[in-house]
Amino acid sequence: MHIGRQYTIPEFLVWMRRDTYWVLTVTCVPTVLHAGLGLNWLSLPWVPIALVGTAAAFVVGFRNNATYARAWESRQIYGAIVNLSRAWGLLVMDFVRPGAHCTAEEASMLRTRLVHRHIAWLTALRYQLRRPRTWESVHEAHNREYQRKYFRIPEEQRTLSDCLSTLIPPDEEAHVIGCANGATQLIGHQGMAITTLYERGALEANHRVAMERVLIDLLAEQGKAERIKNYPYPRQFSSINRIFVHLFILLLPLGLLGEFSKLGGWQVWLTIPAGALIGWVFAAMERVGEATENPFEGGANDTPITSLSRTIEIDLREMLGETDIPAPIAAEHNIQL
Repeated sequence: MHIGRQYTIPEFLVWMRRDTYWVLTVTCVPTVLHAGLGLNWLSLPWVPIALVGTAAAFVVGFRNNATYARAWESRQIYGAIVNLSRAWGLLVMDFVRPGAHCTAEEASMLRTRLVHRHIAWLTALRYQLRRPRTWESVHEAHNREYQRKYFRIPEEQRTLSDCLSTLIPPDEEAHVIGCANGATQLIGHQGMAITTLYERGALEANHRVAMERVLIDLLAEQGKAERIKNYPYPRQFSSINRIFVHLFILLLPLGLLGEFSKLGGWQVWLTIPAGALIGWVFAAMERVGEATENPFEGGANDTPITSLSRTIEIDLREMLGETDIPAPIAAEHNIQL
């Protein structure tokens, strides 16, 4: 997520570099053939091209609205996870207390284990959400170039095993790593821990119910995030969007040649700057929609799940009274991941 005032022109030009070259080439070639080599038949009436442009604009607008809705929903999901995580910490600190069935030392150890396992759940979930899918665009050349220049994806710098090793016991870590959905297994381990505490008499029945309810709500939010991750923006809409935009950019200089030729003389060469500008605007809108489509892939415009997870971790560790607390994740070039 970009947290600066706005993207700078150099940043946007780096990201759009390949599209800019393509649009310039598509605009220059027919103009040179028409104006330089006298191929006057390389022009088309403007009206049908304008109709294609209108259709492309509608399709681009529809897609960008839909992809923004996916991005906003992802932020709402993680907002709920933040609130539920704080509620989990509060319940653990309030309900797991010393008593007849639990010494002060045991209660402290159990609270730590329940909270650390929740941090492990946050970690496993974000690693699952960062796993690439075939339809995602973060690994395309223009996005990779931008990433190498401006930021790094934290989940590509450390393995999940390294992160979990300090949070949960080795046998539990091995089980989580070996499962297809480790985050779900960690919620399962939390449920078993609560059941064990209840059976020991260390938790009252109503306390157990309250903690189980939070776990169920966390699973629900995890499921919502997985739905966005695993169900792409429909490919038919994505494909027709790109086809319409590319078709319009290809036809655009042929229509502009006819219009500027009416002015006579050198003005026909204005097709190049005018066509490049209009074509670049459509290409940029198409790219923006593509970049917003998958809010968990690790792009510059994604929901900052790593930073939000660190914020939750800091809050929970402070509830435990720990002193070795990690620092918030700093943005790189105004990009928060």
